[in-house]
Amino acid sequence: MSERSEFRGRPDKRRAITGAARKVFGQVGYTRASVEAIAAEAAVSKRTIYNHFADKEQLFLDVALEGANEVTATIAQIMDRHLRKIVDLEQDLIDFSLDRIAAVTEFPDHFALVRVIEAEANRIPPAILSAWIDAGPQTAHLRLAPYLRRIADRGLLRIDDADTAAAHLTLLTITDINNQTFYGARPLPEDVIEKTVVAGVHAFLRAYRTQGQ
Repeated sequence: MSERSEFRGRPDKRRAITGAARKVFGQVGYTRASVEAIAAEAAVSKRTIYNHFADKEQLFLDVALEGANEVTATIAQIMDRHLRKIVDLEQDLIDFSLDRIAAVTEFPDHFALVRVIEAEANRIPPAILSAWIDAGPQTAHLRLAPYLRRIADRGLLRIDDADTAAAHLTLLTITDINNQTFYGARPLPEDVIEKTVVAGVHAFLRAYRTQGQ
């Protein structure tokens, strides 16, 4: 077995590298991060990193997509828990939005990376940005759209374009809080978060709720 194959067969080494990379990228950004610093944080050699990843660009992409997929899976579970079966539309939308916001705190290292991507967008390779947009939580409204479409089919919402409606709900609730907290870096009091979400859901329902509901 070659040394490269041996290293690739060590998932513990890969996890150490990606964990260290996520931390270093989140702390100093994509441009300033070095493979040397990541190797030191992971307690491995540079050679070990290059046995797993072709270069810093591939490492950053893998780390960003790994985190995005984890967050997306969590958000999908939250959507299904709150929106698959509607009992009280207004309260269900509020509870969904609050849980979706709370999920940000479960992935602090990933959302540090999100802040890096937004701050350094013009210095990050376009291929990474494109892959990130396709997989990232920023497109979660596209996965929210089918739920809103099914709610509309029950006669509870009046929707022509489910993607647009999902984007509006996201902007009125989750995006507002994420912008204020810088993705959890500067927490807000729970009552402020709830007040913002409730107001956002009310605005969404004024625009989309079926008359008489």
